[in-house]
Amino acid sequence: MKTTHFFSTSAITILLLVLCVSCKQIRNKEEINDYPYVPVDFTDVKIDGGFWLPRIETNRDVTVWYEFQKCEETGRIDNFAIAGGLKEGGFTGIRFNDSDVFKVIEGASYTMMMEDEPNEKLDKYLDNLIAKIGAAQEDDGYLYTLRTINDPNYKYEGQGARWTDLRQGHELYNVGHMYEAAVAHYQATGKRSLLDIAIKNADLICKTFGPDEGQIVAVPGHQEIEIGLIKLYRATNDKKYFNMSKFFVDMRGRKDLRELYGEEYAQDHLPLLEQETAVGHAVRGGYFYAGVADVASISKDQDYINVIDRIWNDVVSSKIYLTGNVGQHGANEGYAGAYKLDNLKAYNETCAAIALAMWNHRMFLLKGESKYIDVLERTIYNSFLSGISLSGDKFFYTNPLECNMDFKFNEGGLERSPWFGCSCCPTNVVRFIPSLSGYLYAVKGKQLYVNLYTQNSADIKLENTEVKLVQKTEYPWKGAVSLKVEPKKSKEFSIMLRIPGWVKGEVLPSNLYTYQDNKALNWSVTVNGKRLDDCTINNSGYVDITRKWAKGDKIELHLPMKSRKVVADSRIEYNNGKMAIERGPMVYCAEGTDNNGEVLNIEINKDTELKSEYKSGLLGGVVVLMADVKKLDKEGRRQSSKLTMVPYYSWCNREANEMAVWLKLTK
Repeated sequence: MKTTHFFSTSAITILLLVLCVSCKQIRNKEEINDYPYVPVDFTDVKIDGGFWLPRIETNRDVTVWYEFQKCEETGRIDNFAIAGGLKEGGFTGIRFNDSDVFKVIEGASYTMMMEDEPNEKLDKYLDNLIAKIGAAQEDDGYLYTLRTINDPNYKYEGQGARWTDLRQGHELYNVGHMYEAAVAHYQATGKRSLLDIAIKNADLICKTFGPDEGQIVAVPGHQEIEIGLIKLYRATNDKKYFNMSKFFVDMRGRKDLRELYGEEYAQDHLPLLEQETAVGHAVRGGYFYAGVADVASISKDQDYINVIDRIWNDVVSSKIYLTGNVGQHGANEGYAGAYKLDNLKAYNETCAAIALAMWNHRMFLLKGESKYIDVLERTIYNSFLSGISLSGDKFFYTNPLECNMDFKFNEGGLERSPWFGCSCCPTNVVRFIPSLSGYLYAVKGKQLYVNLYTQNSADIKLENTEVKLVQKTEYPWKGAVSLKVEPKKSKEFSIMLRIPGWVKGEVLPSNLYTYQDNKALNWSVTVNGKRLDDCTINNSGYVDITRKWAKGDKIELHLPMKSRKVVADSRIEYNNGKMAIERGPMVYCAEGTDNNGEVLNIEINKDTELKSEYKSGLLGGVVVLMADVKKLDKEGRRQSSKLTMVPYYSWCNREANEMAVWLKLTK
């Protein structure tokens, strides 16, 4: 099956020129009837200060290049060169290492799109890397370096013929990430080099899989290609890519049409429409539900929407951690069951947080309800952000809610790692951070939805006008948000302000966790200095401010930042007799570093007063919480002590140490 390539290293430049020639035209993507709520593209939103800017800059300046370096050092990039005949050698690493390279390309492409000036260094690097990928592609479009190299010394039983190990081989998973990277690279540079590789491969997939005679009726073991195919469809308007994505969705669990993997692990136990609860591998599931949302947005199939909303309700009602993530050690990186939320052995894979954020954003785009953004916000500020160090070059694969310095939670370690053998999480982070600005705003007709609060300026197109929106805020440390509204012409339209669930007294859109005081906080809105006393939160969770807007109009939103005490549903046995602390969207934790080395022996009173203080020199600048507590000594005696808590995302940036989100209540 292998088509041998005979390229010298000098042939890369020639190959590049060939790959950049158009093989088909990109058609008008506006023809596609997509999500009813349309996200404002992240290229039209510039985060220019505040909380997220340092993370975006670190991702650009450190993480992108660091991860390309790691892909080089670990043979991930050499695999393409070897498969393409550009150098000699065998296959290196895990069978799905191709996907890591694609994800870093996607992140690099997003980074280039966000920069004011062309990044010639990064552009040139990508050109050379894409040439190697093109060399590795076989003549009919097949691209999977493990099988193309066919290294006799590499021990993997499924590496022989194509499509023989779809459950674990990840051929389809890999190229799904390539499609996402290809669309991002095309949008960033206008070059078709990677896009044409992706189209050629996707065309092969569409010929190979399907319901017709001679085609394979099967699904990927690890979902992702469903999302990638939809992105390719949006970029090209070639409907066969949508049909292929829908086919993979529809064939899952169809024992009447194919041989199943037969397991909840891969969400292949039942047909989609018969699935009731979230089961199996958390990342596979998150990608799957996001892919189903994409298919539903275009097909307008309400049954698809109903089933993923049903599964979503199951997650937020019984299976999500306070930090906004899912999955446990000992449960195959997935769901252990309702209320099985062990803090010490929480898996909470960083990839699962990203998949959960993607799924929740899509649920909002389908239904326009703020509860989905509430979950997304909790995820990105806590369990996603904890996955990468402040320096941008160390990572958590897993994100537990407790560390006892004995259970080695992070792939065999107790602290952040510079890389992993399976480095899906670092390479997922690098593409997610620069795309965050695409989660801030959405539009529907004459309605402009403000979903997340962070400093930025945005150019937004509504049905009847164009609007420049300038947001100033120190959120999440402070709750004051200023929005300067500058329509191109004075027009009437609606600005929909999301009032976060934590303001309304809701930890999550369920009763899985509750605030101890069970109270909503007092928020307020002013327009041009006049308080809107009659504004209310509508059924979708937004304040609707409809008026004729003119240049210079200003909205001021005040969200009170107050430390809140959280208790869990009694069915979560691990949290009985314990309490957690939040402030705004942030979950807090106690680290040994700040508490004389020990935190698991802390006892806190339910009436304890919590004081807050912003410390600019600590952990990149954070609000810390302080309280008087008790500590149990080795003899079981209670001693008075001082407690310091830091935002959960920032833990283990100084040293490996004890950590706890849930603290014991004094009896």
